[in-house]
Amino acid sequence: MKNWNHPVGLSGLLAALLLAGCGTPAEAPQMGLTAAESLQLRTWVPEALKAQITVGPVTGGQATGKYWGAKVSNEALQEAIEDSLRGVGMLATRPGAGRYALQAQLVSLEQPVVALNMKVTATLVYTLIDKSADKAAPPLYQRRLRTVHTTEFTEALIDPNERQRIASENAVRKGVLTVVRELIELRLP
Repeated sequence: MKNWNHPVGLSGLLAALLLAGCGTPAEAPQMGLTAAESLQLRTWVPEALKAQITVGPVTGGQATGKYWGAKVSNEALQEAIEDSLRGVGMLATRPGAGRYALQAQLVSLEQPVVALNMKVTATLVYTLIDKSADKAAPPLYQRRLRTVHTTEFTEALIDPNERQRIASENAVRKGVLTVVRELIELRLP
């Protein structure tokens, strides 16, 4: 039987509770393409898209609270998209350079407050425009993506915020991978 009055037992329990209550923001490297995915997709990028895309603005993200949750910030999402495009060779070499602009909007991030297996759904809208085209011209690509990822309880036993962060990052990553693949398939002049 546990003795919760014992100093080590009580302090251990308090430490675990405090750690479980800290917010853990989503990180860009885990939301972007892996090195293997980038290497595989790089050979398929058409000449018209090589070093031709800038990213921004990215909207709809939120900063993670100090004590609870795992949100995706605009900055982390933009960094993940830029790193992914850079990895496959589509990101413009200088800010503002390139023919196309990719905009992203995080429409929703559905996260349960508490769950053993954390299922997160991310909905993002991606829009690719030709920067030299008339402002009234339709986008070259527009896609609303809804991606889901479930993080099992065993992936982060103690901290539900950690499970929520992992699930959020992977839900966003699935969308980034889909967008990069679809951009590669575009037939642009």
